Amino acid sequence: MKVVLVYPRYPDTFWCFRQALKFISKKATYPPLGLLTVAAMLPKDWDKKLVDMNISVLKDKDLEGADFVFISAMEIQKVSAKEVMSKCKKMGIKIVAGGPLFTTGYKEFSGVNYFVLNEAEITLPLFLEDLRNGYAKHIYTTNEFPDIEKTPIPLWGLIDMKKYKSMNLQYSRGCPFDCEFCDIVNLFGHRVRTKSRDQILAELESLYYQGWRGGVFFVDDNFIGNKRKLKSEILPAMINWMGIKRHPFSFSTETSLDLSDDDELMQLMAKAGFNSVFVGIETPDEKSLAECNKVQNKNRNLVASVKRIQKSGLQVIGGFIVGFDSDLPSIFKRQIEFIQKSGIITAMVGLLNAPRGTKLHQRLIKENRLWKNPSGDNTDFSINFMPKMNYEVLIKGYKRIISKIYSPKPYYERVKGFLKDYKPPQKLHFHFGYIRFHSGYPGAFFKSIWVLGIKDKPKFYYWKLFFWSLFKRPRLFPFAITYAIYGYHFRKIFKEYLRNT
Repeated sequence: MKVVLVYPRYPDTFWCFRQALKFISKKATYPPLGLLTVAAMLPKDWDKKLVDMNISVLKDKDLEGADFVFISAMEIQKVSAKEVMSKCKKMGIKIVAGGPLFTTGYKEFSGVNYFVLNEAEITLPLFLEDLRNGYAKHIYTTNEFPDIEKTPIPLWGLIDMKKYKSMNLQYSRGCPFDCEFCDIVNLFGHRVRTKSRDQILAELESLYYQGWRGGVFFVDDNFIGNKRKLKSEILPAMINWMGIKRHPFSFSTETSLDLSDDDELMQLMAKAGFNSVFVGIETPDEKSLAECNKVQNKNRNLVASVKRIQKSGLQVIGGFIVGFDSDLPSIFKRQIEFIQKSGIITAMVGLLNAPRGTKLHQRLIKENRLWKNPSGDNTDFSINFMPKMNYEVLIKGYKRIISKIYSPKPYYERVKGFLKDYKPPQKLHFHFGYIRFHSGYPGAFFKSIWVLGIKDKPKFYYWKLFFWSLFKRPRLFPFAITYAIYGYHFRKIFKEYLRNT
């Protein structure tokens, strides 16, 4: 068999960092981990090729002679996925589709020959067996959740690592929490399933063997779902491995805010090489937290929790939402004030949307308030249901938040405020992030001077941060330049969204 694995293109969003990637001549932030893992599950004698449309355009010659095209995508990639399927149908190539987009919405897609849904560790072997025997079915699905200790190492040889800003791997699936708007539990369940210590070390070794040196993102939706195993097995093993290999990687991941309650865990993560965590804070409003069942964030000082994580040496990337039924018009000012006070530089604020299969989606159907399926991009000024707040007030308020927090003056103030208090681990390795002063990205530094210090307006704030950091916090100077580039990305994307609304 000859198969082509295709990963559809993401549109330009806050999350893709495409504007920032231009500074380091990279095409995409992360490779398609799911497809690389699926590729490792396919028969070894199959001819495999992977096309990441975030890296290169999918051409007819890429598909010529293929028996199957395997396509995996998320909701935000729907438009691109449909374009891929149209091209395959014109060329008469059979399509095998899987991943979150199809698992929750396969009924929307006609022309797909085989749907291999849910987690591939269970459904893919069933499909392959039936295919060998000549009677493959149209749909393969399961209600079971597999043991991921049997998941193979991704087939890294299918990609050009130099095109990506960071590599990625997965330690766990599932989340113990039950937020109303989140589809993670629907896809992966409440029980946290983890890989073994030896698996994680083997995956780190595979990246190291491939020559990768730099950032590694753990894609877990909640990395700390099983704190005991992390503290007793995984993190100590990673600390030892990183020491032996002389710290070739830096790590980032996603966690719940209760990370701030565990000093030992934060210290171990920092010692292992973690430098940033994405945390779903959502809202400073207690009623809205109760409404969406964000129990892990309730009844706590949110700013203090963020500061504790930051003081441990972990930068916090914050996720925020507006549009809850309990939100009052005052929420926009409160979100702005919270973000500024917390010192969260990368604040990803989005409108509430109801993904298919979530409890929120089900509730809104019952209340006859659902308008459409979500776009997958909660930062594009779209919402897929009728909000309790006046729609125009909500959209105007959301635009106000984004405009305010990413305007140069408040944005650079957050960067400076964070760097004043930030105390990174003693061993700080500048091979991560967007700036590599010691080995890799000197061009990004000079591009930042040209774009942000000369061409961009206003340039005053860039130079003010530049010289303040250079003379007051020289050890953190690369962070200052990195965050200046981040801010440029957010401003460019926001202007583009405004142009299209």
